[in-house]
Amino acid sequence: MANKLVILESPNKIKAVKGYLGKNFKVIASQGHVRDLPKSALGIDIENGFAPKYINIRGKGELIKNLKAEAKKADTVYLATDPDREGEAISWHLTQVLELDESKTKRIRFNEVTENAVQNAVKNPTSLNMDLVDAQQTRRILDRIVGYQLSPILWKKIKSGLSAGRVQSVATRLIVDRENEIRAFKADEYWTVDAMLKTADGKKFKASYAYSKNKLELSDESKANAILDKIKGRDFTVSDVKRSERYKNPQPPFITSTLQQEAYRRLGFSSSKTMKTAQELYEGISLGSHGTHGIITYMRTDSLHVSTVALDSAEQYIKDVYGAEYYPEKRRFYKSKNGAQDAHEAIRPSYMNYPPKDIKQFLSSDQYKLYSLIWDRFLASQMASAVLDTVTIDTECGGVPFRSSGYTVKFNGYMALYDYKSEEKAEDDSEKDNILPAVKTGEVLKCAEIIPAQHFTQPPARFSEGTLIKALEEKGIGRPSTFAPTITTIIQRGYVERDAKTLAPTSLGEVTTKLMCDNFKEIVDYDFTANMENFLDDIESGKKDMLSVLTSFYNDFEKELSDAQKNINRENYKLPVVETDIICEKCGSKMVIKSGRFGKFAACPNYPACKNTKTLDKNGNPVAAGAKATSSTPAPENIKCDICGGPMVIRRGRYGQFYACASYPKCNGTKPITKELDVKCPLCSSPLTIRHGKNRTTFYSCSSYPKCKFTSCDVPTNEKCPECGGMLLRKRGKDNVYVCVNKTCAYNEKNKKSK
Repeated sequence: MANKLVILESPNKIKAVKGYLGKNFKVIASQGHVRDLPKSALGIDIENGFAPKYINIRGKGELIKNLKAEAKKADTVYLATDPDREGEAISWHLTQVLELDESKTKRIRFNEVTENAVQNAVKNPTSLNMDLVDAQQTRRILDRIVGYQLSPILWKKIKSGLSAGRVQSVATRLIVDRENEIRAFKADEYWTVDAMLKTADGKKFKASYAYSKNKLELSDESKANAILDKIKGRDFTVSDVKRSERYKNPQPPFITSTLQQEAYRRLGFSSSKTMKTAQELYEGISLGSHGTHGIITYMRTDSLHVSTVALDSAEQYIKDVYGAEYYPEKRRFYKSKNGAQDAHEAIRPSYMNYPPKDIKQFLSSDQYKLYSLIWDRFLASQMASAVLDTVTIDTECGGVPFRSSGYTVKFNGYMALYDYKSEEKAEDDSEKDNILPAVKTGEVLKCAEIIPAQHFTQPPARFSEGTLIKALEEKGIGRPSTFAPTITTIIQRGYVERDAKTLAPTSLGEVTTKLMCDNFKEIVDYDFTANMENFLDDIESGKKDMLSVLTSFYNDFEKELSDAQKNINRENYKLPVVETDIICEKCGSKMVIKSGRFGKFAACPNYPACKNTKTLDKNGNPVAAGAKATSSTPAPENIKCDICGGPMVIRRGRYGQFYACASYPKCNGTKPITKELDVKCPLCSSPLTIRHGKNRTTFYSCSSYPKCKFTSCDVPTNEKCPECGGMLLRKRGKDNVYVCVNKTCAYNEKNKKSK
């Protein structure tokens, strides 16, 4: 009988952890937080030391009851939530909600879901780290105060339903500031002059005018022509030749931010998709006969530390697979940034005996791509440097300097596994494998061609998800665990929208940011937000206490709130009106674009006198009533509209996909999308179909509906009732329980008794 209880955070780890610990341990999960601040109120007693008023999360009553019952039966309770601030806070909340006896409660932490890590954690339990808990509580209280006290001002001054956040508002400002830079950018002209040189034996190579200071030295065509006048029709002389070896070192293993950046750049994964997929790899993958294992270490980390055991395994793997020459003379160690939690590790494979190709069959496509990326990056970080043969040839003509540079790969080292080509600077990329001919100082070269070219400086690029995460990290805004949810939030709130692969501010985001910058400078100040993160780190390390940080913040914030409520003029923060060509059929006005919780829609400008609205698809066209804003997909050719006989398209509504007439709004014809079964209707013998109802529930109906109105929530079968010969229905979710389609049949009564 199990007398030791392990409470995990995620149920996805249960199978793996239970397999490592044996029959004396019962393993269950809290499924994340069990209590939180109330949604309907601030939940912070500001007057009494910012005391939080936690409540049990709605819908978790039965779970809490079961957890409490299991904890009472156990001799020892091991709290095994994630090894970070959030995980520590969840463990603390569990001690409070479950009323755990301190003498029999132990905290265990593991950075990877492997047998050694889990068993070592159980053998070496610790107590709760209240500094870590206080750091999480401080962040939660700060975010609640900002969100709940700032948002109502946005509702009054801009529009209802808006929200503000301590980190999300700063992230939005970054995107707005970049957009303003792009708009204010003025392009500068500059010229380049290249020459194609030829050696005595006919080999050609390119030489470029060597700027003495910067690329704007040739700022117009007249200056480029001055260079051309000096070199036209003249030979070039080699003034210097430099040859050397250059060593190129690998990048460190991934931390959360670099994994998100690289997964976006290489795989096109959004930050939220990256974290979701990494979570699956960490919590446990069924590897067939090998069992269920977490195959990467914890994915929320800013530490570059790697355990000695992992380094030993990597060394052995590199020497066995690539050869001893691919392992460096000295083992590689990487230094984490200040404030990183070096008790954690970098993101790496949990085992070196599961190469990606060997377990590809057990992984989804996304899991395989991300696991391969993590595997390659970690192994490369421990491999030998690449060795490059470089050559630089300086030439001159009429006193004008030119230069040619190139390199070839002498030894690929880590690049045999992980090529950083797309990370190279533009000039390096043009030099790679640019094999230059052997020339000597003083040698005279013929000029085969002169190529002048006009260029213009480019504005800064919009942020992508990857570059935004890099900017947030560089400025110290947020922490690894907050980057993905922050980006998701500002997109969902309508402050930012995706434009191809970039992030662009919406008019709502720009107006909101203007109000924040005008009235709440500290909240959207980059340095202030970064310093607040440092204060949270100081609480975690015991250097500061929670109350002093909250008091210092709120004293200034309260004054800003008071001033804003008195001084903000709504007229200064009006959203621009975007008119459409869609005519309101109720009053004849041209409809305007509005934004709501489900995206953009068209609304009558005469609201509230006229409340007509239309949902828009991604192309800005109106869609069928009840459909969400989405582009349409043509339906199969044999699907025709019953009203007008025209073609139909597939749209998505609140209950799933359906067919809608392509001529909408002229024709409102719709049809459900159904799947026919190999089972005949018991009433009319037409094929039965699978349909979907509210909340995506499945039911079965006759394909001749509405002529035949047979429906059933139970699964129709081709088996006959032994009593009356009617169709047998299998009860949903019960493989061996059948009832007759005829409700008055005696077979149903017998089944009831047998149950």
